[in-house]
Amino acid sequence: MRVISDFHIHSKYSRATSRDMEIPSISKWAKIKGIDLVGTGDFTHPDWLREVKSYLKEYEEGIYEFDGVYFILSAEINLIFSFKGKSRKVHICLLAKSFEDVEKLNRAFSEYGELSIDGRPIMPFNCIEFTKLIKDLTPDTFIYPAHAWTPWFGIFGSVTGFDSLEEAFGNEIKYIHAIETGLSSDPPMNWLVSKLDKFSLLSNSDAHSPAHLGREANVFQIDLNYDELIDSIIKKDKNRFLFTIEFFPEEGKYHFDGHRNCGISMSPEESIKIKNICPNCHKPMTLGVLHRVYELKDRDKIDNNNFIPYKSVIPLMEIISQALEKNESSKVVQDEYSKIIGKFDNEFNVLIFLPINEMAGKMDDRILKLIKNMREGKVTKKAGFDGEFGKIEVIFDKEEEKPPSLF
Repeated sequence: MRVISDFHIHSKYSRATSRDMEIPSISKWAKIKGIDLVGTGDFTHPDWLREVKSYLKEYEEGIYEFDGVYFILSAEINLIFSFKGKSRKVHICLLAKSFEDVEKLNRAFSEYGELSIDGRPIMPFNCIEFTKLIKDLTPDTFIYPAHAWTPWFGIFGSVTGFDSLEEAFGNEIKYIHAIETGLSSDPPMNWLVSKLDKFSLLSNSDAHSPAHLGREANVFQIDLNYDELIDSIIKKDKNRFLFTIEFFPEEGKYHFDGHRNCGISMSPEESIKIKNICPNCHKPMTLGVLHRVYELKDRDKIDNNNFIPYKSVIPLMEIISQALEKNESSKVVQDEYSKIIGKFDNEFNVLIFLPINEMAGKMDDRILKLIKNMREGKVTKKAGFDGEFGKIEVIFDKEEEKPPSLF
């Protein structure tokens, strides 16, 4: 079966997260988005774990179900430690095979911190110690670095990260088979670093609210059980791991270099010329993901056929907002979104899977034209920087005039 998966989300018990991040609303929005399999997030938090247990029923080994949506037990851990004379902060994602394994991990984690404080707990391990602990306790748990390139909490982050996975994980690298690219990078950026060739690239939303589910996702063709899912990731099997669904990376919050407070945004080429110093306040700028990729890359020419494919999309709400020239939160846009989902079942059907001609005449022509052009990569990009999201807009064909607004 085709399985669209979003492994990395957070519950209402994580900081800066919507109170609507509960199993029923997560399930509701997973259906709206077209996600078949979603991570529970935050399995380390005792209150959330109790809620998860009360809602989910086992479907297959390691896979659970609620109201027609499948779930996998997931969590994100914030590792803060000193390594080789430098302070490090690295976020690591976990996928667990059973509630029994989760309970083993939580008992161990509780010896090092209070798990009820935050859904993403802080643990005082380095990557080597943490991986060894996980694998000694629960050999089936799958481990991968979260949003690998973000400046402060990515494994390759410019502020607290490493230059290679081997440096970070040492002999435990044998247990690391994937990284999460994060919203500010896409597969082609990661392909520039040859040391990553043997790792799968996972794409997840890191959603803090239900409507943000599926901002990025992974598409599989598998029998839905934990072992086959993990095996398809580890082996990078293109017959089973079909493609990833990506944000345009420029829309991510840390793509370019800059200083948000100073209103300064620059490409790596521009910032390198001024030694990465902000021209306004004369302090070091926050270096973005693209800059960090350029520092570590060792090639420019890539044979795309060697890698798992990807598709870049713009969220449907943004497309409707652009087409109707109305704010995303407006009733006009919200109503149009609901109508389109009602006709075509879910958002990914509209953005990716349904032929354009099958949707013709069933939605506003302006919206359909933007969807078609988005699929063809006809977009303009204003890159995000220093915590501020970028802006991606679809281009109307040059030979056409933009259809007149009816609003």
